[in-house]
Amino acid sequence: MIKITLINTLVVALVVLIHYESLWYLSKLLPRIHIAPKYRTLIGVVGALMAHTVEIWIFGLVFYWMHHDFGFGEFKGDFSGALLDCVYFSFTTYSTLGFGDITPTGDIRFLTGIVSLTGLVLITWTASFLFLEMQRDWGKSE
Repeated sequence: MIKITLINTLVVALVVLIHYESLWYLSKLLPRIHIAPKYRTLIGVVGALMAHTVEIWIFGLVFYWMHHDFGFGEFKGDFSGALLDCVYFSFTTYSTLGFGDITPTGDIRFLTGIVSLTGLVLITWTASFLFLEMQRDWGKSE
C-alpha cells in the first residue's frame, strides 16, 4: 500500500508541476504576442490542450508500467495490454468520461481514482486560466 501511495503521489506531483509550468509560460507568452486577441486566445487553448495531452500520456505510461509489473493489478474488458490502450484509458479517466469498456482491478484502481480527480482539477484550472486570458482581451479591437 505504501508503494502505490508513493507512486500516485509522485505522478500527480509531476503532472501538476507540468500543468503549472505550462500555464505560467502561457501567461507570460500570450501578452507578448502582437496579434488579434482572439488568436491569442486560440494559442492559449492549443497550449493548454498540449499540456493536458502530455499529462494524459504520463498517466498512460504509468498505467502501462503498472499493468505489466506484477503485483499492481490489471485491466479487464476491451483491453489488449498495448500502450495505446493504456493511454486511451488514461484519456477517458482523466476527462472523467469513463466509457466503462476497460475495468481496472487490484491496486491500479487507486491510480485510476486519482487520475479522475487530478484531471477534473487541472481541466477546471485551465478553464479558469483561459477565462482570465479572454477577459483581459475581451472587447479590445482586432
